[in-house]
Amino acid sequence: MSKILIKNIKGLVQCGEDIPNLKRGKEMKELPILENAFLAIEDGVIVAYGKMEDWGGITDWRDLLVIDADGKYVLPAFCDSHTHTVFARSREEEFVDRINGLSYEEIAMRGGGILNSAKTLQEMSEDELFEHAVQRIELLKSYGTGALEIKSGYGLTVDAELKMLRVVKRLKKEAGIAIKATFLGAHAFPSEYKEDHRGYIDMIINEMIPKIQEEGLAEYIDVFCERNYFSVDEMAEILEAGAKAGLTPKVHVNQFSALGGIRKAVEMNALSVDHLEELEEDDIGALKNSDTVATILPSCSHFLNIPYGDAKRLMENNVAVALASDFNPGSTPSGNLSFVWSLACVKMRMTPEEALNALTVNGAFAMGLSDSHGSIKLGKKTPVILTKKIPNLAYIPYSFGDQLIEQIIGG
Repeated sequence: MSKILIKNIKGLVQCGEDIPNLKRGKEMKELPILENAFLAIEDGVIVAYGKMEDWGGITDWRDLLVIDADGKYVLPAFCDSHTHTVFARSREEEFVDRINGLSYEEIAMRGGGILNSAKTLQEMSEDELFEHAVQRIELLKSYGTGALEIKSGYGLTVDAELKMLRVVKRLKKEAGIAIKATFLGAHAFPSEYKEDHRGYIDMIINEMIPKIQEEGLAEYIDVFCERNYFSVDEMAEILEAGAKAGLTPKVHVNQFSALGGIRKAVEMNALSVDHLEELEEDDIGALKNSDTVATILPSCSHFLNIPYGDAKRLMENNVAVALASDFNPGSTPSGNLSFVWSLACVKMRMTPEEALNALTVNGAFAMGLSDSHGSIKLGKKTPVILTKKIPNLAYIPYSFGDQLIEQIIGG
């Protein structure tokens, strides 16, 4: 049995038995912090917490690891609900293209972007993809990430999409972190199907989805609903086929344009709608009071130099907002969620408390992990972050670029 006692915690964050699984609107300002606290973990499960003067209830001292957190904070590990962590290679040449004036969409129209990643991934073995992904995940964990969603979508053939999802299935068993898999075959149209959308959609529905269901390779299904990619009607057809196979919708939408995809996704009970750099009143009306999470990806906005999602407007309309990294080789080559936290505060005017709720409670909900992640409650297996010595919690987003996460414990 593994037993850990963390004592003298300056602030135990997001702890309590009445923390909701989803925070909307004004609730996102609320962030419980217990000062001068302790936390006890056995075999990864939270068994006790409270004020230091009450810690005498921990009576079995055998094989107990004691960590002194004097001057440090403990908080739930970040839940990154939108990533593309399995990929073949980086795309820094496109970074230079954008510096020289090409847009993300222009690069994609020339065969770059997603199609570039698909070509290289198709040529790489499953074992190579797995080893590269393990290395990336170790880096993400060092940043404080304790749960991870990983999408396919860089395969765009039956064999390559299945290869990606089989890698994710291996990672679930071996990477030492909670992982959810999302099938994103509808990430782009392969070159050979550029003028034959029907043919590729039929392949997704009739070939990819049945094999994914047969092997149990994914929990979620995603579609890139955007101009020059998949229309709202195409998205709906693919999501419906996925739902029949037991896959819950999570959608890329409103990155460059507003096509009505958000309302349709909410109607189809999407767990989350992600990106939302462009936002119209009808989009907000569709999300208001719904259980569909609005997931915003500010480091993508930073890297592509496109608008940031309007988190304030969403929260003012009682929408649940999550933050995620969008870690991928083309538009967000970083999975550092402390930097995402800072961008949310600086560029989107979220308070540190609102942003942390978006990275923990709401991020966990957007991955279907509310029972195990996102908050510190008795009986949960939530991995927790131990910070370095800091003056207060806001110091983490304030001091962007500094690595203030000392370690992840438990989980």
